[in-house]
Amino acid sequence: MTARRVVAFGGGHGLSASLRALRHCAPELDFDITAVVTVGDDGGSSGRLRAERGGLPPGDLRQALVALAGDHPATRRSAGLFQHRFAAVPVGVPGSGTTDPGPAVGGDPDRDGAARRGTDGASTGADGLAGHAVGNLVLCGLMELLGDPVAALEHAGAMLGTVGRVLPMSRQPVGIEARVRGADPAAPDEVQTVRGQHQVAVTTGRVESLRLTPAAPAACAEAIEAIMAADWLIFGPGSWYTSVLPHLLVPQLADAIVSTSARRLVTLNLAAEKETLGLSVADHLAALHQYLPELKVDLVLADAKAVGDPEPVERAAESLGARLVLAPVAVSDGTPRHDPAALGAALVPVLRADR
Repeated sequence: MTARRVVAFGGGHGLSASLRALRHCAPELDFDITAVVTVGDDGGSSGRLRAERGGLPPGDLRQALVALAGDHPATRRSAGLFQHRFAAVPVGVPGSGTTDPGPAVGGDPDRDGAARRGTDGASTGADGLAGHAVGNLVLCGLMELLGDPVAALEHAGAMLGTVGRVLPMSRQPVGIEARVRGADPAAPDEVQTVRGQHQVAVTTGRVESLRLTPAAPAACAEAIEAIMAADWLIFGPGSWYTSVLPHLLVPQLADAIVSTSARRLVTLNLAAEKETLGLSVADHLAALHQYLPELKVDLVLADAKAVGDPEPVERAAESLGARLVLAPVAVSDGTPRHDPAALGAALVPVLRADR
């Protein structure tokens, strides 16, 4: 029996959870896994490297590689190294050459891991490694050395013994912009443009529309090939506006997603994030139609506790041509995080089913 070819879209923690879940399916299903990752990150370590060195922001790519890392002790140790983040050298340590670095930049510690900076945004000390994940630096170095992000990711995958492939959605970094109502709490009815993935992710207003800059970035050719050859496409979980929807805004990716013979599954989030405050579970599905009206979905997977009343979600799923599947996929401690083992167990009967 040939392996089922699965392409998972996203970025950050959401995509990592999906990939780990697919790994948990491995004993029962033979998967050929490809992760297609957003390249819009502009915060923290990734944002610093993107601004200072050019090239793709490496953080979300690193997370996907680590999620797919092999189980040999050496590769697990290498995966731990990729995730290791340099701490700031304490002020006054002999030989550190550092001065008081001032306040830290805020934000998501994983996508941020920010260096400590002065009021003008410039680094105030000699500790340029502070906040960087080792894997981000390795990927940045490989991209410069090999001159191609796909080749760099393949080499990094070999270092980690990955059981799947990681690809960027585009070989060029993109900007994410949103028109947001109430971005300024003092003007709740005013619509403003919020620029940058990090700023969109932390906005407290309601996102009314989303766009990429450039508006039509070239899709990664290898990602297009993977989509056209796939048996399943998986969207979510993840930050809806900054990790999931951007794939639908790359014209060549969108065309492939619509035209492929693959079946399509959407995994819904367990709770709203800042960028999706005010958006119901059903609204998340409506947003997929808003940005890619031709998109048809086969299955929507959600946690029953997170959904609450399933009727509006069932209607939203049906509007995309999908059937709603409810399963307990959250971690047991009550936090809104997917349990990879539980999510994997829910995916097995879904992905095993024939058309």
